[in-house]
Amino acid sequence: MNLVDHPVGYLALAIFGLAYVLVMLEERIHLRKSKPMLIAAGLIWVLVAITYRAAGASGEVEDAIRHNFLEYAELFFFLLVAMTYINAMLERGVFDQLRIWLLGKGYGYRRLFWITGILAFCISPVADNLTTALIMCAVVMAVGRDSAAFVSLSCINIVVGANAGGAFSPFGDITTLMVWQKGILPFQDFFHLLLPSMVNFLVPAALMHFALPKGQPSSPESYDNVIRPGGLVICALFLLTIATAISFHQFLHIPPVFGMMTGLGYLKVFGFYLKRHEEYHWNESFETPPGDSSGDRTQGRRAFDVFSHIARSEWDTLFFFYGVIMAVGGLGFIGYLGMMSATLYGDLGPTFANVMIGVISALVDNIPVMFAVLTMNPAMPDFQWLLVTLTAGVGGSLLSIGSAAGVALMGQARGQYTFLSHLKWTPAIALGYGASIWVHFMING
Repeated sequence: MNLVDHPVGYLALAIFGLAYVLVMLEERIHLRKSKPMLIAAGLIWVLVAITYRAAGASGEVEDAIRHNFLEYAELFFFLLVAMTYINAMLERGVFDQLRIWLLGKGYGYRRLFWITGILAFCISPVADNLTTALIMCAVVMAVGRDSAAFVSLSCINIVVGANAGGAFSPFGDITTLMVWQKGILPFQDFFHLLLPSMVNFLVPAALMHFALPKGQPSSPESYDNVIRPGGLVICALFLLTIATAISFHQFLHIPPVFGMMTGLGYLKVFGFYLKRHEEYHWNESFETPPGDSSGDRTQGRRAFDVFSHIARSEWDTLFFFYGVIMAVGGLGFIGYLGMMSATLYGDLGPTFANVMIGVISALVDNIPVMFAVLTMNPAMPDFQWLLVTLTAGVGGSLLSIGSAAGVALMGQARGQYTFLSHLKWTPAIALGYGASIWVHFMING
């Protein structure tokens, strides 16, 4: 059924637009971003289902919903495992120890800004950009807890760096993974995007450098080791989990989420040992549980428990992803994504279309946008496929809601890194976006 010009299609667009406006206003109206998107997703599919049921074709809607929900389920469990590991490392004091080490070096805010950004760029090609952003944000919040301006700018830098680093690796972003799995580009061709990705990161970082506060964070009271028992082992298990996810996909052609869930098993088995060890030696916890309002930190403690770290995951972000994927999937089922791709590639040409794909991915999640492009499968040379891979990967950095890394960091650094704080630096990020495209034409064109 063609619902593009149907009142149902127009109403679905209006619902999605209103939900995204409320997401953008989260800082002002204090309405969690997941709430409008959950309602929008439900309403869009209800409208589509009613229309198809009236035409006697409800089975197609059910199949489409199951397809989109499967995509979300894979993302959900991948993120849940990553967040659980990060929460466990936070509780074990790993990031506090990294903060103490960085402060012990006497680095100022500006040097710390560059260190965390470069680490985000270098880690994301191996670990995906979302996991990398979550890890580096935890470090930034631990190091710069006394400066909200430093945390805000560093989070922007991390989002840009993680997205740029993920653009030149098949494992760095879901969009690059989709292109590689489709057989469009061979594995080694993605590394032609290394220099454009570096430019995309360096240009806005250089401009933000001058807005950073001067001086350095306050020195810690002591430089003693604060990592609690098992902290380093959990770090090693997290690296092993990432390696498992990559190996499952690379060698066995199994979705990476299965490797992540296997890695959760690593943590649960080690957590069993750690819990028994702590209960035997101390019979009290190392960490005040969330929501414990007692003033005495020696009360209400418990031994290591994996499920408590799962409970501390950023559920608002996870539900927001559900709303986005299902709502955009509904719009794609109606036909708007296909119409957009046909208009761009059919009327405007591949270069302009691929540049616009990056801009669109800042507003709409880049996964369904790239999926629409792959479904269209326009006749383009490898140079143009590399261009759309680059723009779809780094275009999401233009807005905080344009990438999974940005959305996750808005939840992790709530109140310090927001949609509006990111928006202030969109012109600088756009300059880096344009510069990266220019470099791609110069070296790969």
